Amino acid sequence: MIQLSIADGVAEIVLDAPQKMNALDEAALAELGEAYAEASAGVETGEVRAVLLRGEGRGFCAGRDISHVTPADDDATAYLRDRVTPVLRTMSEIPVPTFAAVQGACLGVGLGLAIATDVVYVAENAKIGSPFANLGATLDSGGHWLFTERLGAHRTLDLIYTAELISGAEAVQAGLFSRAVPAEELLEFTRAKAAQVASGATLAFRASKELVRQIRDERVGLWESLDAENVAQGDLCGTADYAEGFKAFQEKRKPEFTGRG
Repeated sequence: MIQLSIADGVAEIVLDAPQKMNALDEAALAELGEAYAEASAGVETGEVRAVLLRGEGRGFCAGRDISHVTPADDDATAYLRDRVTPVLRTMSEIPVPTFAAVQGACLGVGLGLAIATDVVYVAENAKIGSPFANLGATLDSGGHWLFTERLGAHRTLDLIYTAELISGAEAVQAGLFSRAVPAEELLEFTRAKAAQVASGATLAFRASKELVRQIRDERVGLWESLDAENVAQGDLCGTADYAEGFKAFQEKRKPEFTGRG
């Protein structure tokens, strides 16, 4: 179900079960984790400088595959804690820039995949929200954090209580994700952005990713973050890309970054 290809610095990971809207069972989650682990290994060799995640077909990911789940025997906590969360952490912790192209349904675990990605481009008509009121369940995979952080408590609970979905365009307008584009342009647009970043100053991007993580996860304040920026900038001074960037600027040409120190 999970496909991985690497070309020109970009690892493209595909959820390839369009017949079930790319819903994920335990086996698929394991495959997804393995794909990101393989991409991470490519980061260490310099082969991978950006990652793109997408779903095949009409939907990005409709969430957990519950087609064969028996509620009486289901251990949802174990599934989420031991299967889903480790994959989301692996996705989030890969050190290079990551992108997702989200079309159609982006729900439950699918929403979690988007949350764990650096930059999310969504189709204008994508469907995002919490349909779990119809299942007697609740939002999971980081959805409460994302919605409350970006939408506030009132709008978050409104979406959860009513099970109403918002479009990709509405999600971007509300600050949930990066940009909304027409569905027919989404994949080409995302691939172009990932390719552009993969040819950029990878070490500088890695530094910014870590600085943003500290602000988001550790609630680092202005002056502490500023101090960390100072150190990061100093560390970059000794890299080949830093030297190339300044030289290209002075010579009035486009820089050619290698992504190496």
